[in-house]
Amino acid sequence: MTRHLAITTVVALAALAVALVSGSHRRGALVGASCAAVTAVASLLFMQRGASARKPLQASLLVMVVMFLVRIVVVALGTAFVWRAGESIVGFIVAFFVPYFIFAAIEGWYLHSLSSGTGPTA
Repeated sequence: MTRHLAITTVVALAALAVALVSGSHRRGALVGASCAAVTAVASLLFMQRGASARKPLQASLLVMVVMFLVRIVVVALGTAFVWRAGESIVGFIVAFFVPYFIFAAIEGWYLHSLSSGTGPTA
């Protein structure tokens, strides 16, 4: 397990823990934090798998773009699910996007580590 995946896992668990203690917004927040955590871990796992490709940076960038599009769909479906269940949409949105920005920074850090380890630049 790389340090990027380990940090992502710790942030995901922290987001879930905070969602558990969010009071009346708990159910919506748990759905949001769960969606953010699952997509972040999946994104890094796919990026690491793409790192063995012939062009690891391009493969990882493709994964990042595809997972961004997946997250857009997940936010839409999650919002609809939370709304239909009568839970807190605000809790869902906050619990999804606050960790998402941290996860995006970790993914960017991972991409940077791939670009700096590819050899000399001309």
